[in-house]
Amino acid sequence: MTQQSQRPKRKYGLMATKTSSPRLARSLGLWAIVGLGLGYMTPTTVFDTFGGVADESANLVPLAYLVALVVMLFTAISYGRMTRVFPSAGSAYTYTSETIHPNVGFVIGWSSLLDYLLLPMVNALIGKNYFESFFPDAPVWIFVVIYVAFITLLNLWTIKGTSNVNLVLVIFQTVAIVTFCILAWVQLQQGVGNGTPWTIKPLFHDSVEFNNLLTAATIVCFSFIGFDAITMYSEEAKTPNTVPKAIVLALLIGGAIFFVAAWFSQSVFPNYTELTQYAKHYDPSFTNDKLISDSTLPPMAYAVGGTWFKIFFTAASMGAMVASSLSSHASVSRMLYVMARNGKGWVSRTLSYIHPKFFTPSNAVILVGLVSLLAIPMALDTAYSLINFGALIAFSFVNITVIVYFAVRRKEVKTFWQIIRNIVLPGIGVGLTILLWVNLSADALIAGSVWLVIGLIVLMYLTRFFRTPLTMKMEEETLAEEGTPIPHIPHGHEAAAEDAPESDKV
Repeated sequence: MTQQSQRPKRKYGLMATKTSSPRLARSLGLWAIVGLGLGYMTPTTVFDTFGGVADESANLVPLAYLVALVVMLFTAISYGRMTRVFPSAGSAYTYTSETIHPNVGFVIGWSSLLDYLLLPMVNALIGKNYFESFFPDAPVWIFVVIYVAFITLLNLWTIKGTSNVNLVLVIFQTVAIVTFCILAWVQLQQGVGNGTPWTIKPLFHDSVEFNNLLTAATIVCFSFIGFDAITMYSEEAKTPNTVPKAIVLALLIGGAIFFVAAWFSQSVFPNYTELTQYAKHYDPSFTNDKLISDSTLPPMAYAVGGTWFKIFFTAASMGAMVASSLSSHASVSRMLYVMARNGKGWVSRTLSYIHPKFFTPSNAVILVGLVSLLAIPMALDTAYSLINFGALIAFSFVNITVIVYFAVRRKEVKTFWQIIRNIVLPGIGVGLTILLWVNLSADALIAGSVWLVIGLIVLMYLTRFFRTPLTMKMEEETLAEEGTPIPHIPHGHEAAAEDAPESDKV
């Protein structure tokens, strides 16, 4: 397929025909996809990262989450609009390829891999840290291998089975967070921390600095990564409108959980240093500042609910880790599948393979599992840096594609509302994501730039130094009625669909 100046309106409705290869199965409903997004976002991460965010934001953690939520909301709207136009599992890669150029799409897809491909490994890293804390003398590589194999096997199973396990784990961690907030409320009523939940101190005080707040927002931006991954399930959603709704719902529900949890946490611990002092004084298992700063969840749980609640909350956090592993592993395997589907050669044929029994991209799933084994030697800080770099680049370009597609190609700028929808809102999204991007740490910018250069080298090889442009092949489906799939119509063949005899149409 070659790039077109303006994408014609699609015509769906051909009767199903037999194909030589299986496709992804449309088996996911609205709440199954929302659950996968929330599982990816890992709501309990607000407690794990509380110490670092509190230190960076001058103890305004809820405000940092609120700033990040506003930025992500503009981008979520853009994701929702583009997934309606291009119902493919490729996300930012697909949107950029279709609206700007397949070569640019490849670069954005390559950058996005920093986000999607490394997050399953990050979860394995977190699990490795938990394992090491419980069994300091045991070889950690054994845990990593067993854990990654378990997640990989679940993802090789049907996506419906993966989503069911994920939903149970999401409910478990949500119950744990609600319990934390109730216990924190009781503590505040007894005079702990701010002495009351009804205060604006978690949102404002005299020593706040805007630059520090932005830096803190870039840290918590990592927590929101997951609403965008929902677009990877576009070809497995039961109806075309499911994914756009799920994107906004997952972001708003996740953002509300983050904000409320951060509010109660900051109210109980208005100063981060008080948490470290409390933890070391009352619980002998917190032996040093580094142990506490690596994960503030256990001491915070102990402070509001004692030993048994600490055990319960830690178990919920480990469940959240598994849920995030499942959903992130599933989403990146879909992205690899779509990128491979548009290529040629042995690698592309291998990664675009769909298992005929499970209807999952099995080879891509296995590759993600192999990459996750890098958790054995890699450090957590390095992985976080790479993930934030790739995610913010993808967010920026999704907003740009809205402007290119609706304002430039379709010229929908004739009314005030069209200008707001097609230029102003996505333009604000671009500006806000760039603002966060430039406030990333030096390590993140350096590591991400190296990855980007490698991607450009790969692109030059694939295109023979840009003499042979890449192409983009869309595999699209819609439904005549809920639960009844209609075959894919590749981009560029809409005319054939439109001219088909009436007897061949639904």
